[in-house]
Amino acid sequence: MDRWAVVTGASGGIGLEIARELAARGHALVLTARSVDSLNALAHTLQREHGTRCLVVPLDLGAPGAAEALAQRISEAGVEPAVLVNNAGFGVYGCFAGADIGQTQAMIDLNVSALTRLTALLLPAMLRRRQGRILNVASTAAFQPGPGMAVYFATKAYVLSFSDALDAELHGQGVTVTALCPGATATGFEARAKGERSALFQGRVATARAVARYGVRAMERGQRVAVEGWLNRIMAASVRFAPRRVVTALAGWLMREV
Repeated sequence: MDRWAVVTGASGGIGLEIARELAARGHALVLTARSVDSLNALAHTLQREHGTRCLVVPLDLGAPGAAEALAQRISEAGVEPAVLVNNAGFGVYGCFAGADIGQTQAMIDLNVSALTRLTALLLPAMLRRRQGRILNVASTAAFQPGPGMAVYFATKAYVLSFSDALDAELHGQGVTVTALCPGATATGFEARAKGERSALFQGRVATARAVARYGVRAMERGQRVAVEGWLNRIMAASVRFAPRRVVTALAGWLMREV
């Protein structure tokens, strides 16, 4: 029987590399994102390289009813996912007062609401089987407020808190939840967010493949919070001991345009 994994935001970046990692480990894949051409190209590549069965479901997961539509398509195909990777998300660079409220709401809908709804829809079957892994892609942004990307940082704080609490709730029931927290990563995210000129992206930038490999391994171990990169781990831990104003000011300094 195929071990199915659902990967959202699979058309590029970390999501694409997670799909490649899971395919190499023998999983069949449900691939979803907005770009049908990118998804079909990935499915073809994984079939050629690993013999991977792929179900391609192109949709905008942030749209109303999209999570339910994806869950229904999965059910109609007779697929019972053992793994859920909530990777789909985006950020918007710039101060909140000047932001487009429609774009801001779309970010919340995708980063927070879609992740929550899809988890709620697919989790019950995992619990019935007493077997499942959920990997939620958060960020090191989750550990502190972020002037310059205030709402994005807040959405990732939600993902981290939700994942942490849910994993605790599910203890002993055969299902684990991992929050993957990468730092700056070369994925194209920074260009869409218009933050490629920020100080954050002028320092160490991880590759999407390295982040994906680290995240999948952490998920397989059932690790609750996985911060990629030793420097990121130090920084994430250090915010507990620094005054809140200092932490916020430092985050704002890193988000400044250089």
